[in-house]
Amino acid sequence: MFERLLPKLRVETVFDIDLESLYAKGYRGIITDLDNTLVGAKVPSATPELIAWFTKVKESGFKLVIVSNNKLERVSAFAGPHNIEFVHKARKPSNAPFHRAMKMMGLSPEQTIVVGDQMLTDVLGGNRLGLYTVLVQPIALHEEGIGTRFNRRVERLALSRLKRKGLW
Repeated sequence: MFERLLPKLRVETVFDIDLESLYAKGYRGIITDLDNTLVGAKVPSATPELIAWFTKVKESGFKLVIVSNNKLERVSAFAGPHNIEFVHKARKPSNAPFHRAMKMMGLSPEQTIVVGDQMLTDVLGGNRLGLYTVLVQPIALHEEGIGTRFNRRVERLALSRLKRKGLW
């Protein structure tokens, strides 16, 4: 049951993702979460390091879409200055926002990577559709809302079970 929460890859940050290797394997698009994946939940805009990563992603040949459960105001204010397409109020792990993002990029599940900090939203949603899932460490746990804090408790339970089975 908890195996659906296992990412294909675990890294500290988005900067640790080997874009060249994934491109060589046929991946062409990245669906990324926003809050606690790219920046802390209370950080309004991209850091200079993140802006450089956006450039690297595009120069590496990838398309990029932000898929966030957050509101339009938050996501558009973040993505707009960088000309990044986005899906807001996504209701992850629902399939619909992932399908919408793939359609925006013109890509299939076999060509798409999902990057996020939550097993219950990003990883589960991506795995259900056969996407390549990457779990990053959350940037600022202290900035999370009540819903995310609840998810983190469920994730801890799942992790303990996965560790007992030798899967983590």
